[in-house]
Amino acid sequence: MSDKYPIKVLIIEDDDLIRSSFVSLLSSSEKFECVADYDNCEAAIKNLSKDEPDVILMDIELPGISGIEGIARIKKIKQDIDIITVTIHNDDTKVFQALCAGSCGYLTKNISSEKLMDSIEEAYNGGGPMSTNIARMVVQSFQRNTKSPLSPRETEVLQLLAKGKSYTMIAGELFIDKETVRSHIKNIYIKLEVNSKAQAIEKATKERLI
Repeated sequence: MSDKYPIKVLIIEDDDLIRSSFVSLLSSSEKFECVADYDNCEAAIKNLSKDEPDVILMDIELPGISGIEGIARIKKIKQDIDIITVTIHNDDTKVFQALCAGSCGYLTKNISSEKLMDSIEEAYNGGGPMSTNIARMVVQSFQRNTKSPLSPRETEVLQLLAKGKSYTMIAGELFIDKETVRSHIKNIYIKLEVNSKAQAIEKATKERLI
């Protein structure tokens, strides 16, 4: 066994069954040591210096602060911790929010046990593990129209609008207030020269802006 093992892993997952299965899986291999597991970010952040993990498996939907906010806070405290987002969510907004916050990888929860362990090792060794469908989504995002008149934030707002999200839901997901959402949408209409949500979505889709 190399000196780099065991890799110290911290689990933040509010589903008791999933969390315990991750703990059991990691405990079955000499390559990993599960230093702690929590059902919320607040407790994990409080004990971060005590647990000293190399890699964190992070859920997104958590009680209290979200996994995305938790990622950003943890990276501010200890930049060199590798955080892998493991979640049921595979929509592009959540993916890019997690990656922008500091996650080095993004896996969906239907991943196999073998792939999960390989991904932890890959992250520890400097890689960026992603489920196949997530990797495809990232590639497709780079294939969008690079001459878009919309700002990155306006693009995010329009993507959520296209998914049927309300102003309140968009505000919650992007951590902004409803008036800011209204302002972004007004700017989107002006830039795309449209007068309605339906027209904005139709034009943005046709011109590969979203």
